[in-house]
Amino acid sequence: MSFGYWTPVFGGWLRNVEDEHTPADFEHLKTIAQYAEQHGFDLTLVPELNLNDIKGDSEPSLDAWTVSAGLAATTERLTILAALRPVYKLPTIVAKEAVTLANISHGRFAINIVSGWWQEEARQYGGTFPEHDDRYARTLEFVKVLKGLWSGPSPFTFHGDYYDYENTWAEPKPEPRIPLYSGGESEIGRNTIAQFADVYVTHGGTVEELRDKIADLNQRRRDKGRGDFEGFGMAGYIIVRDTEEEAQQELDRITSVKPGSKAYDNFQQFVSNSHLNVDIDLRDYSVSNRGLRPGFVGTPEYVADRIIAYERAGVNLLLLQFSPQLEEMQRFSEQVIPLVRQKEAELGLQ
Repeated sequence: MSFGYWTPVFGGWLRNVEDEHTPADFEHLKTIAQYAEQHGFDLTLVPELNLNDIKGDSEPSLDAWTVSAGLAATTERLTILAALRPVYKLPTIVAKEAVTLANISHGRFAINIVSGWWQEEARQYGGTFPEHDDRYARTLEFVKVLKGLWSGPSPFTFHGDYYDYENTWAEPKPEPRIPLYSGGESEIGRNTIAQFADVYVTHGGTVEELRDKIADLNQRRRDKGRGDFEGFGMAGYIIVRDTEEEAQQELDRITSVKPGSKAYDNFQQFVSNSHLNVDIDLRDYSVSNRGLRPGFVGTPEYVADRIIAYERAGVNLLLLQFSPQLEEMQRFSEQVIPLVRQKEAELGLQ
């Protein structure tokens, strides 16, 4: 199992806790990243939203790709996985930016492609917001251009429904290649992602949900004449305490989002503009990315056993969230990661 974490560009992950002692400040994000790569974490996902989905539209949020460049320059081993939404950017510019980031990081850069869900953000920031299926069609064409610019002969020519380029030079090419991650749960989302992504990533779910999802996604790849995905990542929120009772007390504290709160309207937009394969409620939404569904809440031994269960189901990357981020990451790295490694060795999973 590889351990990743979400970079808290929004000031945390809890929608009902105003101050998580995790400021949306680059110096703090750099401190987190440098700790992470020294203590068992392999990757960080830097989310891209122009508005603050967690704390409310009016609250601070940092730009994903600027933060990614800063982290790439100030870390040594951590893979930087930057989120990208085609509705806001041109593939030609992204191709150039990504190769530059890969150069800064000495090859430790990857992209998580997100087709988008937030209509109000698009309105405020001038992004296009077509219907759900059309967003995936644009994404697929975006990736075709991106890969063509990276790997095809220059100059590059492409004529499509959304993008049109004639004799475009894109140098240098990425070396090594830049992996593409993506996630989606609708029928068209899964079919589209099976065509271009190297790694499939998903919101938190149960072990059974993930086992079924992995089988389904790999079969879609085979149906298209491709091999299985290189990996499967899942979001999860971690609460580790000495006793089960203490863990449940923390869970109760963080899981209330009331109608009328800053995050409630975003919850309504997320549900209405996404085609989800499971129902979620406000308790789930209290924590970002359905992070509570995997059940990583309890003693170090319990959480380690849950992680092993997901590894056996086929998940090989966890994208974790914590609050307060640095303090709880330290607890996890000291108390849980060693237990996971021990159990993997005993079970022959390493």
